[in-house]
Amino acid sequence: MQTQVFRQIIRIATLGVFGFILASCDLSTPTHSGDDSVIPTNNLKKVSYSDLPDWDKDDVRYALQAFRNSCKAKIQYRGRVIPDRALFEEKCAMLPSASADTATVRTWFESHFQPYKVYNDNGTSRGTYTGYYSPVIPGCRTKTAECNEPLMGIPTDGRNFKGVSKKEIVENKIGRVLYWANIVDVQNIQIQGSGMLKLSDGTMVKLNFAAVNDMPFKSIGEQLRNRGIRPDGGYSADAVWTHLKKNPKLAHEVIYNNPRYVYFYESVPPDVIGKLGTPLSKIRSVAMDDSLYTLGLPVYIDTNLSNGQKFRRLMIAQDTGSAIRGFVRADIFFGKGDEAYQYAHGQHAQGEMYILMPKEYTYAKHQK
Repeated sequence: MQTQVFRQIIRIATLGVFGFILASCDLSTPTHSGDDSVIPTNNLKKVSYSDLPDWDKDDVRYALQAFRNSCKAKIQYRGRVIPDRALFEEKCAMLPSASADTATVRTWFESHFQPYKVYNDNGTSRGTYTGYYSPVIPGCRTKTAECNEPLMGIPTDGRNFKGVSKKEIVENKIGRVLYWANIVDVQNIQIQGSGMLKLSDGTMVKLNFAAVNDMPFKSIGEQLRNRGIRPDGGYSADAVWTHLKKNPKLAHEVIYNNPRYVYFYESVPPDVIGKLGTPLSKIRSVAMDDSLYTLGLPVYIDTNLSNGQKFRRLMIAQDTGSAIRGFVRADIFFGKGDEAYQYAHGQHAQGEMYILMPKEYTYAKHQK
């Protein structure tokens, strides 16, 4: 997958901007006063870039493209890991050119950001890395035998949906019906938080996460297991969805027994938008716990893919999720469609994490 991604992007020759970039600022002193930053010292320990495994092998140009999107966002400086606002904005005003080569971009990150190794509250340094993607599913503008479940937007009539079960929301149409799709595909797109619909006339429609009803998630696979039902192929997502499509009555029962409901909005242009409000970048955006981290920060992760391949690269924290909780915990965004699904659905590995903060001049050494 990594090779395919690299081939999709034109290799750009060095333009000799290295000297200009480094000369554009004074790296020895801050250009601002004041300090609104927080460092939880028990969870973040300062390290050097040589401590980041394979840091010198990563093509960080792709991370810079994602970071550029973060700089365009309205960043909410909250959580327990909060960068100095003025410093962060200063870095965003000094980004390398989009045509800068890998060495130049790597030097820019090294000059402007200090890496910290991340530890869990119990002092361990390893955590779980899962994956997610944006499905492409068949959709309809009106209800049909196959498109039997609505995809809805947030209600505009003032009706409350918080704490209301999925069954009640759908049966009472507490929301604006946007499109229709198969109930199994709708459940999948709700789990992923976004998706692409391919309508019968070939039109592609992008639906992004808008809101959730704040009800607990009840695993579909676990429900089947508890009923003594084992799909052909076990309890993988592929096997579960295939089994449910062959058994629509069972699908309706277990899906509606999961009370969580996700609302969507139609995105134009059809980008996958994360919690930060920016388009997500394939295998460069990551979802993290926004009660701990300020979204928008660079983070270097060291884990494995589902096929055992090492996955060590600079990512940007641009999304979150209800199941993404903890300091060393992240969800890798693998992109759209079937290829992304092949990587996302089996992703579940342990690994370590390094967060990059703007160079610390006056960071407060305390916790919220």
